[in-house]
Amino acid sequence: MTVTTEHDPPAGADPPVAQPPPDPADLGAMFDAYARDLLRYAGQRVGEQVAEDVVAQTFLIAYEQRHRYDGTRGAMLPWLYGICGNLLRRHHRTEVRALRAVAATQSHTTDEVAPDARSAERVDAQRAVARVATALAKLPRRQREVLLLFAVAELEYAEIAQALGIPLGSVQSALHRARTKIKSALAAGGSR
Repeated sequence: MTVTTEHDPPAGADPPVAQPPPDPADLGAMFDAYARDLLRYAGQRVGEQVAEDVVAQTFLIAYEQRHRYDGTRGAMLPWLYGICGNLLRRHHRTEVRALRAVAATQSHTTDEVAPDARSAERVDAQRAVARVATALAKLPRRQREVLLLFAVAELEYAEIAQALGIPLGSVQSALHRARTKIKSALAAGGSR
């Protein structure tokens, strides 16, 4: 007996053919193909409301600068992440303030006494969130961008290098440094 799902092609059907990237001149197709990825990434960085504005601006700028896109240099998505990252840098102060606010909110929330084990776990998790948010806010801009493109957008090293316009080695070292600082922040909180 064979079980198929709605995602499985019918028996004997040709495997799906990978779609070519949309034409940068086709704003709608570009949006349909990549908006979800960019929204997820930007939303994690600056919140849902600002992310929608940033992503909309990303596509408008991409359309206006479509002549700059060179498909031979890499995929379209990292190019769009690069534009999105530039826009997010404009929101840098807001991002750092938000991370500090999360850290402060989590710190105040954890001052309450935990009456049971589940509450204690929640308090520990809130403290960890506060430590990570504080550590993210303290990271240099490049390290934070590399870490977030890797962890949130799930880009490969080469794609991060393309998105930020930096050498691959810089991506690797920035990611290593950022991870080390985040691990230290978590370890420092665990020794209490």
